[in-house]
Amino acid sequence: MTIQPKLIRFKEQVLSKFQIYNSIFMTLPFDTITKTGVLLPLFHETCKKGFSNGEDPSTIVETFFKKYQARRSPQSQIKLLFRFIQYIERQVVLFDAIEDAAFPVVHNMDGIGTLRSLKETANSDNKLEDLRKYLELFKVRIVLTAHPTQFYPGTVLGIITDLTTAIKDNDLSRIKDLLAQLGKTPFFKKKKPTPYDEAVSLIWYLENVFYQSAANIHEYIRETIFDGQRPTNEVVNIGFWPGGDRDGNPFVTPKITLRVARRLKETILKNYYRDARRLRRKLTFSGVYEKIVDLESRLYKSFTDKSGSALQLKDLISDLEYIRDSLINDHQSLYLDEVNVFLDKVTLFGFHFATLDIRQDSRVHDQVFNAVVEKCQLEHPGLFPQNYFELDGDSQVDALSKVTGQIDWKIFDDDLVRQTLETMSMVKIIQSENGERGSNRYIISNNQSALNVMQLFVMLKLTAFADGMPVDIVPLFETIDDLKRARGVMDKLYSNAEYSHHLNSRGKKQTIMLGFSDGTKDGGYLMANWSIYKAKEELTTISKQYGIEVVFFDGRGGPPARGGGKTNQFYASLGPTIADNEIQLTIQGQTISSNFGTLESSQYNLEQLISAGMTNKLGHETIGLSETDKVVLQDLAEKSHRAYQDFKSHPMFIPYLERMSTLKYYAKTNIGSRPSKRSKSDDLVFADLRAIPFVGSWSQLKQNVPGFFGLGTALAHYENSQEFEKVKALYDNSLFFKTLLANSMMSLTKSFFELTAYMAKDPEFGAFWELLHDEYILTKRLLLKISGFEELMENEPAGKRSIEIRESIVLPLLTIQQYALKRIQELQRESPIDRDQIEIFEKIVTRSLYGNINASRNSA
Repeated sequence: MTIQPKLIRFKEQVLSKFQIYNSIFMTLPFDTITKTGVLLPLFHETCKKGFSNGEDPSTIVETFFKKYQARRSPQSQIKLLFRFIQYIERQVVLFDAIEDAAFPVVHNMDGIGTLRSLKETANSDNKLEDLRKYLELFKVRIVLTAHPTQFYPGTVLGIITDLTTAIKDNDLSRIKDLLAQLGKTPFFKKKKPTPYDEAVSLIWYLENVFYQSAANIHEYIRETIFDGQRPTNEVVNIGFWPGGDRDGNPFVTPKITLRVARRLKETILKNYYRDARRLRRKLTFSGVYEKIVDLESRLYKSFTDKSGSALQLKDLISDLEYIRDSLINDHQSLYLDEVNVFLDKVTLFGFHFATLDIRQDSRVHDQVFNAVVEKCQLEHPGLFPQNYFELDGDSQVDALSKVTGQIDWKIFDDDLVRQTLETMSMVKIIQSENGERGSNRYIISNNQSALNVMQLFVMLKLTAFADGMPVDIVPLFETIDDLKRARGVMDKLYSNAEYSHHLNSRGKKQTIMLGFSDGTKDGGYLMANWSIYKAKEELTTISKQYGIEVVFFDGRGGPPARGGGKTNQFYASLGPTIADNEIQLTIQGQTISSNFGTLESSQYNLEQLISAGMTNKLGHETIGLSETDKVVLQDLAEKSHRAYQDFKSHPMFIPYLERMSTLKYYAKTNIGSRPSKRSKSDDLVFADLRAIPFVGSWSQLKQNVPGFFGLGTALAHYENSQEFEKVKALYDNSLFFKTLLANSMMSLTKSFFELTAYMAKDPEFGAFWELLHDEYILTKRLLLKISGFEELMENEPAGKRSIEIRESIVLPLLTIQQYALKRIQELQRESPIDRDQIEIFEKIVTRSLYGNINASRNSA
């Protein structure tokens, strides 16, 4: 049977169904929905025509009310705008559910990048044995983070799940009920979630999605690639940050960390218990039934008996292996597949479900460590040299290599010191309850030196691990300067005898994290990606010199400006000069729900990551960058970096974000437990600004500047100097560079400068807006020229169409948001200031954030 083109499948399965079900939603028998559903299309058309005619948002809104709702009072107009916002939020949910339901049809689940395709290619190339060998070594670790880019409360996520199922089943009656439920369910959170709340929200995905999708992948690998034999390697690993990420979040306490770890264990045990109950109905054979009944009982006790003594992991594995062998030997292997899948899950998830990472900023560690040294010099003389603070950095590293002993975190009075050290002791408790994989990584954000690593190394030893440290210390290099220093930092650590001994105990493996989000915020899109590429090359080389296997862990967000976009293509493009035995990356916010929110999308995207790594291993990758191409890319990065630095230092840069964007409204959305900026100062300082609200604010403006600024200027240099063929050759030769430009095209596609064109006439910000717009036009023109495309994303028509529909749905929402921002500015200039009116329009701006962010699916 011939498979239709992806765009055709998308139109039939997504676009057509959205039009049908949206018309049902518009005619639900609720007055507010019906009236809004009638008026919204008129407002949408007014917006389209208005922007095409160069009108500003205020004129568009006023034209709509004058033409269609002239009798409404100002208060009634505001109420209607709020109803538009609420309606559009629900349209976005409907579209999400339809896309999720259509995922296995729109995407070819057996096509390029899937395990089936990978196996068939290896078979045809006589490389099946190579594939098996690499799968015994290669891992994919996705780390779920709680960074606030997900605006759906749990109640709405539940509706999306049920609605997706109903749409798959074409159950019209159920769809109507769910759409009615959607119309009555609140979308905003009245109070901020706690870190524990965030953890519980993400555990839902572990319990309902990853538990099955990861097991399906391992079953396929075992049965189809390894001919029924279980590989010793767990290819898919899950990491977890909520409850362990203390960086900038004072609400993550040691007690929260332990509580989250226990919730993870409880959840996986409940999943095992449900599987055992299902098996009990099937394994009714003599000699096996008694075993599964006993196992079911002990699993139940394991999460109801708080003593934790009901069942050990090794006993669970032993019992399942006994049942498996009995089925093979005595019962003609009846239901053997189900038992093998159960064993796969236990092997994958143990009693930990996901590994809880701990993270804290190096500057906090430095403050804490100095307090520890001062206290110990008084109360534990000899633990640290008395002249420690007079030593230079290298000498301090050497001194810390010799520190031995133990300290109790309870002896300290300072709350920050106590909590930091107690968290380290919690790691040991979690390992004793959930197994070592329960929590065995500690990430140092903003890592700048070998001393940062050794400070943590010593604190872990002194507080919890005097007799050996089953914990991996992961330095995170984020800024452009830190990335340049990374090689030297690791050289010092590898050559340190004590740290080298620690690495030997950890299998001679060092994980290093690279920060795409803060790298782009610091250095611009092209320079950040190129600096990370170079750092990975240098770190691969230095690690090999010391016989260390280096693993790179990428801190990625949703959009290209934060390392998102075409992630699978990115990993397939890196070439042979970068270590690639593992792919590790953060998945956060909307990207969790959009790329891993259903069983099909989760399995598909996990397989794509595995395939990207295997493609490199099996020799299908590009040959990497030639020296000539590297010279061109370095020059492009430097020129784009200069343009971006000039942009950041523009006197209107901070005022524009403060006064013309939604930046300050992010903190009011109650979507995450972490503060929106690092300091408590009322003044906005760029260094304190977190990457998520920074990138998200540009997205709300539909300018997406972090995803392209500087790139057009750099490319223009080659065009103006008649050397454009050099960048064209780079584009043709390098999949890495091609992927970077494709991701930037996505940022440009999601931009809509007509929305803010009125700013060009602003006496204060007009010139700055023109600067942004000129770079957008320049970048778009040159990306089309270098790619040979007639339009952006020409090679991805289905993806482009999805973006267009989502942007069309939220066009009225964007218009309302800009209208409200403009009204706030006008009201603030009036005398006396009407605080009540300002508060109303601020609520409109805040509420409008929800739908805009959710519609983009990877905007922050």
